[in-house]
Amino acid sequence: MGLTKPRRKILGQELAGVVEAVGEDVTRFKKGDQVFGTTGFRFGAYAEFDCVSADSWDAVLATKPANMTCEEAATVPMGGLEALRFLRRGKLEPGQKVLINGAGGSIGTVAVQLAKYYGAEVTGVDNTGKLDMLRSIGADKVIDYTREDFTESRETYDAIFDVIGKGSIARGLRLLKPQGRYLLANPRLSSRLQGRWGSRRRGRQFISKAPSPTTEDLVYLKELIEAGKIRAAIDRRYPLEQVPEAHRYVESGQARGKVVITISQNSPG
Repeated sequence: MGLTKPRRKILGQELAGVVEAVGEDVTRFKKGDQVFGTTGFRFGAYAEFDCVSADSWDAVLATKPANMTCEEAATVPMGGLEALRFLRRGKLEPGQKVLINGAGGSIGTVAVQLAKYYGAEVTGVDNTGKLDMLRSIGADKVIDYTREDFTESRETYDAIFDVIGKGSIARGLRLLKPQGRYLLANPRLSSRLQGRWGSRRRGRQFISKAPSPTTEDLVYLKELIEAGKIRAAIDRRYPLEQVPEAHRYVESGQARGKVVITISQNSPG
């Protein structure tokens, strides 16, 4: 994110592995601990070794769920924390109906499982190739956006979690019940303006910001994983040497859940 060239040359924001060493002031971890987390906007996770601050405003680290491999655990932090922060603001209650647009991606696959844990009836929207996967992780209903525009439906929802933000927010707001919440992740400026204006006009809530992630949030996700409420949805694995190919696949929009970058077995990562 530099002006003329990347300031951070090593990309990647999610990781899981074994602690090789700790600083003298670190008390939460020790050498040999298995951990998972996010490096935030410092990036650097596409590597055999990385140095992560134990206390940072955007980097979050916790001990790995006991029932997940490192590959599985590395799929959780970014999408899981984003889903958790927004759905908490959505204040879902048992029996409420939520639609998740972009349910088959990094954020959406965790959001589906969290919403089910909260007792909601979940409708997942994504392309044809992802629908079976969405059903397998708990979606009650699925909509194939290549064949149907969910904003033209007469169905109404207590909350809409829009991970994509490419469609008409104004039409989406029409699907909300009174006091309904429209949650928009990764918003562009135009989307924010459209959402704020439309929500005031229709008397609905529009939410495009969520609190920064915390260690407590990641520990909460870990506990849900160990309780069997959230599981990893992995589509493909690529070795570290094939990071460009992995990115091309993700950017094609075909990935069903997460794509994992693996480190060779003779490495401690």
